Amino acid sequence: MMRSGEHAYLLDNRQPEAGRRFDAFSVLFDPTTFRHIERLGIGSGWRCWEVGAGGTSVVSWLARKVGPTGRVLATDIDTSWQTATPRTPVEVRRHDIGLDEPPAESFDLVHARLVLVHVPDRERALASMIRALRPGGRLLVEDADPALQPLLCPDEAGPAQQLANRLRHGFRSLLAERGADLGYGRRLPGLLRAAGLRQVEADAYFPLASPACTALETATVGQIRERLVTAGLATDDEIDQHLANVAEGTMDLATAPLISAWGRK
Repeated sequence: MMRSGEHAYLLDNRQPEAGRRFDAFSVLFDPTTFRHIERLGIGSGWRCWEVGAGGTSVVSWLARKVGPTGRVLATDIDTSWQTATPRTPVEVRRHDIGLDEPPAESFDLVHARLVLVHVPDRERALASMIRALRPGGRLLVEDADPALQPLLCPDEAGPAQQLANRLRHGFRSLLAERGADLGYGRRLPGLLRAAGLRQVEADAYFPLASPACTALETATVGQIRERLVTAGLATDDEIDQHLANVAEGTMDLATAPLISAWGRK
């Protein structure tokens, strides 16, 4: 059986650009993620499960917060991002949230960022995360909603911005073909309530212009370039022109809104 990330996921963690994407996500979204987890009350001794960990920034931050008496389980379908031997309280484990059973232990916090939108069986994945919560445990799910804001350049001021938005449309098409739900983020509050969680809230963060947005776009296009050309969505010349436009630093580049939703079991 095909595991949910091996062919469906458009952006392979083993590609050289993946590290630059993780770094950009960290700059863009870590402050939002950390603010929410702080609000949920994280402290010494907490047991945390970071689902689809990808990079190391959130895992390292959680480890500092829970201290030596806590535990951080970091899982992903590809753990090649983990370059160093993990130390207490972190354990790294290969796990497919869309197919595998949840860990046997229970957690005070379960968190996933930019994961479920790419998982074919999102319903199973969300149920698995909730099953792993102890009574009173907190769930924080953060996912993009590309359909809510589909443009790379919301201010489409000229040909460079128009080309950027056309390539972003191609990227969204490739994501949709692989089963990504481009409107998933906005449904998170309702999904958490339907699953029986209490005190459900949500908000959105929408970076509109940042050097990290530029770095993210360059790395992303590098990863999907061949697929854009193969699918007839862009030519090599158009991609070269777009990357040159991005490198000039004169366009205001945005991301899809990051929807953060949280609740208690």
